[in-house]
Amino acid sequence: MADRPLTLMAVHAHPDDEATGTGGILARYAAEGIRTVLVTCTDGGCGDGPGGVKPGDPGHDPAAVALMRRQELKASCDVLKVSDLEMLEYADSGMMGWPSNDAPESFWQTPVEEGATRLAELMRHYRPDVVVTYDANGFYGHPDHIQAHRITMAALEMTALTPKVYWTTMPRSMMRRFGEVMREFHEDMPEPDPAEAAAMAEIGLPDDEITTWVDTTAFSGQKFDALAAHASQGENIFFLKMGKKRFGELMGMETFVRVQDATGAAVPENDLFAGLR
Repeated sequence: MADRPLTLMAVHAHPDDEATGTGGILARYAAEGIRTVLVTCTDGGCGDGPGGVKPGDPGHDPAAVALMRRQELKASCDVLKVSDLEMLEYADSGMMGWPSNDAPESFWQTPVEEGATRLAELMRHYRPDVVVTYDANGFYGHPDHIQAHRITMAALEMTALTPKVYWTTMPRSMMRRFGEVMREFHEDMPEPDPAEAAAMAEIGLPDDEITTWVDTTAFSGQKFDALAAHASQGENIFFLKMGKKRFGELMGMETFVRVQDATGAAVPENDLFAGLR
């Protein structure tokens, strides 16, 4: 341990995911002198294009969108003081059920072993003490998030490393609060149909199942600015509409489930590096 810095590796699916789910911890731990490594699996080519043109619409150029989003990702990493950015650059698969899911070059169609082998090489290089990614459902069922989970867990099995491993999640109490705030900002927002409401109710976990609560309130301004760096996707980033102060009040706590640990640190915990320093 003495010959290398403590290291956090976050494995995300798309440009902007790093800011939404883990912007606070990336900024906080960078400020504490911990090396922060971000692995972004896809190129984000299924995002909005210039002027808000949507995937599949005339004028949407996935290659141009990917280039734009790469630049935005680097700007976000600068804001969060990310030490090392690694981009696997698989093609964005789009939302579940989109035709892009079936593209042979898409991340969703990439054999897990192939993606895991590449990620395992990065793990051996950086030797992370903490690894963060999504749960088996990719938090909300996005194919690229699911695939990021799969290759991360497979890569860990390929290595002899024993980092603490966390999956991002959100307490149900916070999900309900998000719903209230969204209705506050969108008074004309229709009520979801029963099936959609039931699916939303399953996102996240009961509060007492969250193992790790990390207070990143002091870094919420950086997190907001990192999200804002992804300007091309602003229409889809609801949180930017509420302003920095309200954002900090709502998004100052980042929560996780610890799924692998060799330190014996007690849970619930308030530090991903509990037991490591």
